[in-house]
Amino acid sequence: MLTITLVKDLSDILTIQHLASIIWKEHYTAIIGVDQVNYMLNNFQSEKAIKDQIRKHYQYCLIHVDDQAIGYFSTQKNENSIFLSKLYVLKDFRGKGVGNFALSYIENEALKMGCNRINLTVNKYNLNTIKAYQKMGFTIVDEIVSDIGNNFVMDDFVMEKKLLFKKK
Repeated sequence: MLTITLVKDLSDILTIQHLASIIWKEHYTAIIGVDQVNYMLNNFQSEKAIKDQIRKHYQYCLIHVDDQAIGYFSTQKNENSIFLSKLYVLKDFRGKGVGNFALSYIENEALKMGCNRINLTVNKYNLNTIKAYQKMGFTIVDEIVSDIGNNFVMDDFVMEKKLLFKKK
C-alpha cells in the first residue's frame, strides 16, 4: 500500500539523502554528467541542504510502499501556487502510479491552502519525465537557465498545472 509521510526528524532526512544519491546517480548521470550530479547532490540533496530548505518553509514528504521508502517530494507554498521542487522515485517503482499518487496528494494539499496551480522546473533533456508531467496535466509555460555555481547551469522548462476547486 502506498503512503505519504511528512519528514519529521533526522532519520527521515538521512533517508531522503540516501534515496537522492541512488536516484540521481542512476537517472541524471546520462543527462547532466557525473560531476554535475555530484555537485547537485552535495549542494541541494544533502542533509545540510535539506535542513536549510526546511528552514525556508519547504515541506518534505517520503513516499512508502508498505514500510519501504521508495521516493520523496518537496513543495513550497508561494502566494496562490505550490512550487513542486522535487519529486523522485526509485527506478523499480516508476511507471506504476507512484507519481500520480504523490501528485494527487500535493493537489489536495494545494487546494486546502487555497492555491490554484502547481509549478515545477524540469531539465529540458529529461524527456520521459516531461512526458509524464504532461500526462498528469502540466504544460510548458517558460524556459529558464539558472547558474547554480561551479560552472554548472540548470537548463529547464517551467511547467504548470492549473487546479480547479471542487464544488461541494
